Amino acid sequence: MAALRIIGSAMVAFGVFLSGFVIREPAPYEVMLALQITIWFLLGLKISRSVAPLLVLMLLFNIGGMFSLTVMSDMTGAPLYMAVSTFLALTSVFYAAIIEDGHQRLLLIFRAWVAGAVITALLGILGYFHAFPGAEIFTRYDRAMGAFQDPNVFGPYLVAPAIYLMYRLLTTRLSRAVFYIPGILILALGIFLSFSRAAWGLFAFAAIALIVVMLLKERTAAFRMKIFTLGLTAVVILMMAIAGAMQSKKVSDLFMNRAKLVQEYDGARLGRFERHKIGFLMALERPLGMGPMVLGKMFGEDEHNIWLKTLTTYGWLGFVCYLILLWSTLYIGFRSLLRERPWQPFLMVAWIVLAGHALIGNVIDLDHWRHVYMLFGIIWGCFALENNWQKRMRQNSLADARTA
Repeated sequence: MAALRIIGSAMVAFGVFLSGFVIREPAPYEVMLALQITIWFLLGLKISRSVAPLLVLMLLFNIGGMFSLTVMSDMTGAPLYMAVSTFLALTSVFYAAIIEDGHQRLLLIFRAWVAGAVITALLGILGYFHAFPGAEIFTRYDRAMGAFQDPNVFGPYLVAPAIYLMYRLLTTRLSRAVFYIPGILILALGIFLSFSRAAWGLFAFAAIALIVVMLLKERTAAFRMKIFTLGLTAVVILMMAIAGAMQSKKVSDLFMNRAKLVQEYDGARLGRFERHKIGFLMALERPLGMGPMVLGKMFGEDEHNIWLKTLTTYGWLGFVCYLILLWSTLYIGFRSLLRERPWQPFLMVAWIVLAGHALIGNVIDLDHWRHVYMLFGIIWGCFALENNWQKRMRQNSLADARTA
């Protein structure tokens, strides 16, 4: 039995590692996760009361999407879209269940995520600078995208591993800090070369939030000095690396263009922001939604707003469920954010990065981002662990009271 658990945990880590390589769909990640979900639940993995609300909300969210199919005149690609949505929803429940089954898997999950992220970031960096023949396969529109289909997914995917390495950098001995700096630099450069404004904002928000939360948790003068010293060092090294990349005219020109807060395609007639307004007005008249990809076909661009996306693709039911899901996830994570637990560092990183995704969701779609469902699963898994911890504490208190 112990051998099976070790093999199962190794499969989980390998599945997370594969999440960094999604050039085509279905990707190896989907195949591995489908196999794992089937095997784990056949072998008795249970969904506890703590995880059940996640399952219910995810299923209702996707039922809303299935209802939207009934109003479509052309369903080309729509059933597959909803099948992917439902599968990704189940992956979040799976992650929550296996984490509740053993919190030690959190370390494996984050290590595998770091490994996959570093490799795909390196591919994006090498591709951007055309380091070898055919390297352009890892770029799109002169932007690094690694082993992904879109730079706007590639950049945000790298943020959670980068923040995890930053946490390790800030909490380890200074003599070991050198082991984390190369990984942070690779991931930060990958984020930068994705030229995704959402990824830049997410990384900046998450890095600042991490330092704030850690200062709230550790209030000693020595720890604050350590954070200041390491943080300043990391910022200087990072700025030097970016400055080095900016020596390339290609990088410099694209950065100056992408650094504009509002691009032409955002504020132009029928640009992103006007499409948001039109889309919301249309969605308010359609309780069942419009169906997957319908708005994109009408205007030539997808919604680029998760709230609008849930209304058009998953209907009013999906919108309400997603709203409840996101805010309840942030709430349950916040309640345990500063509690001393073996899983606290992983909860902290996941919560900060998911909060950042809630912000960038105003300008980008998230409903098919694999790593977002992983973040949901991590936070709900930690919620289940906390509930079990509290239950054991109450039982121990009662036992002590009886023997007293």
